[in-house]
Amino acid sequence: MSILLWGVPTLVFLLIIPAALNYMSQTQYIDLVPVYEREAKEYRIRMINENLLNKPVKIKGVVERASFKYLNRPQFLVADRTGEISVKMFTSPQEDINKDDVVEVLGMVIHRFVAVGEPVINCVSIRKIEAEKKK
Repeated sequence: MSILLWGVPTLVFLLIIPAALNYMSQTQYIDLVPVYEREAKEYRIRMINENLLNKPVKIKGVVERASFKYLNRPQFLVADRTGEISVKMFTSPQEDINKDDVVEVLGMVIHRFVAVGEPVINCVSIRKIEAEKKK
């Protein structure tokens, strides 16, 4: 009986706390989107390098892989015709993004790890866009 007395509230908190943290993160990210839309320059993936560290960028491409979507820390591998780059979020995106979706990413270039590794994009916004029409 004591297991139920402590177990049920514990399970409820294990569901409520991550949901509340995700909601707070999404609220902050939504506030950042207009700033990034105003300041970010559009780049081809091949052009993203260490010279762009801590600068806002915008890329467009196709999602090659989506992982950790259900842990509120999704990672996407986004590619265009010039290359591919890892896109990391610290909250779940507003839309359900899957493999083969054509997306626009707004974010900041950071190192993969704390101070080393290849550049990746810390994503503020990822949204589906219409594929460019074939000529």
